[in-house]
Amino acid sequence: MPERTNYAALIAGHRVVIEMINSGDAGLPVLTQLLRVAQPALGAAAMAFVEFGPAGGRVIAATGAAEWTVGRPLPATDPTTVCLLSGPRVQQVRTDQLTGQLTGELVARGLHRMVVARAEIGGLTVGSLHALYPGGDEDPGAEQHAVVAYLASCIAHMYGDQSGLPVHGDGPVVAALADGLAVVDREGHVRLWNPAAAQVTGRAVGQALNQPLPFPLPPSGQVLDHRLPDGRWLRITSGELAGPAALRVVSFRDITDQQRRHHDRDLFVAVTSHELRTPVTVIKGYADTLTDHWESLTDADRRQAARVIGQRANELARLVDRLLSSAAEPGPGDDPPAPFDLGDALRAAVTDLPAELRHRLVLDLPADLPKALGYRPSLATVLTELATNAGKYSPPGSPIEVTAGADGQTVSFRVGDRGIGIRPEHVERAFDRFWQGESGDRRRFPGAGLGLYLVRRIVEQQDGWVFLRPRAGGGTVAEVRLPRG
Repeated sequence: MPERTNYAALIAGHRVVIEMINSGDAGLPVLTQLLRVAQPALGAAAMAFVEFGPAGGRVIAATGAAEWTVGRPLPATDPTTVCLLSGPRVQQVRTDQLTGQLTGELVARGLHRMVVARAEIGGLTVGSLHALYPGGDEDPGAEQHAVVAYLASCIAHMYGDQSGLPVHGDGPVVAALADGLAVVDREGHVRLWNPAAAQVTGRAVGQALNQPLPFPLPPSGQVLDHRLPDGRWLRITSGELAGPAALRVVSFRDITDQQRRHHDRDLFVAVTSHELRTPVTVIKGYADTLTDHWESLTDADRRQAARVIGQRANELARLVDRLLSSAAEPGPGDDPPAPFDLGDALRAAVTDLPAELRHRLVLDLPADLPKALGYRPSLATVLTELATNAGKYSPPGSPIEVTAGADGQTVSFRVGDRGIGIRPEHVERAFDRFWQGESGDRRRFPGAGLGLYLVRRIVEQQDGWVFLRPRAGGGTVAEVRLPRG
């Protein structure tokens, strides 16, 4: 450490800082440059500035051997914070006499002494300036104390001019915002990052400050919807901040749920229009034929037309039931779950299946199957959906096997087909509402993509679970497990 402060270097460097301000720079760039000028002039090993807010302090700028401290918080209860905010405005402190975590790390890096001066505006402390020195016999002198105090006053003047400061965003208004808020400089680096921004993005203040935004910056006054790598969506807006520093204010919020609702709505329209088109067209065609050509049709033709209209009307009714069920609030009703005979419930449910599907079923249900705990009436819907799905994706006339079993905790049944099978990456997606393995008007297999979605809802409401797996030899097995009764 020099015996005297290098005033020539300090004045020359200070002139550079003033030129930066006159050219429109402000905030952290100017503050950091001021620390770079002060460090060699004071013979210090490092310089640092801590900005204070109601919740405590945070290092927002540092040079030399303390650059690693940028972004580090100083809680209001930290002994170092208490020491800095009390006592003389300018003081010399032994870091090895403080018990805070940050000061302990400074000691471990050989920085045993520091001259500290508070930056105050009208008696309000906005921050503290630190000149740090290694251990030794010679302490910083009165000149160093005076220069640190003077520089702290200069920094306080920057706060008074609102030139891009404060930075760390712990002020009561900024901290209370529900939306993420950032301030970026002309290079796109973050200069303010409020608590909501950290929560929305998962980036702590220390990780965000002085780094580029983790998402695109829209033009001033415009709105951008951006998808993050983890699949979440943000809605981002930006605007110019008045002043000479060319700062931009950026606000953003998580709109993932809103995007999902819009996607579900669009998918609902696409799927229902596709599924409604065929039966409605057939019904209208046969109805027009009966109306226009009644006299020329034979009784057999009329009965066939009426039969087709009835079949297609049933398809429409079933589709409407599915749509209403998928939109309804979850919950099987007010009745509590009760033990029931799963085998008997499955046999009864088979009788409600369409004849073509019923004839393909092969039942293998043990006579001594334990009772299941749940809601027996729901089993008809579950079996209907699983059997219909199996029949749709397997060759006409091929068997659909329904088997059952039990272990110590659950009672289960399986519906297996010998169809096209399911790809491993689709075993979970198949339960998504409206999901289809194929899309567009040329899909080989009809359906609204609601059957498995409804099955999972019904089964999980009974504390059970359902899953798919490929069948040995080809095809798919759907397995439902319910608690033992």
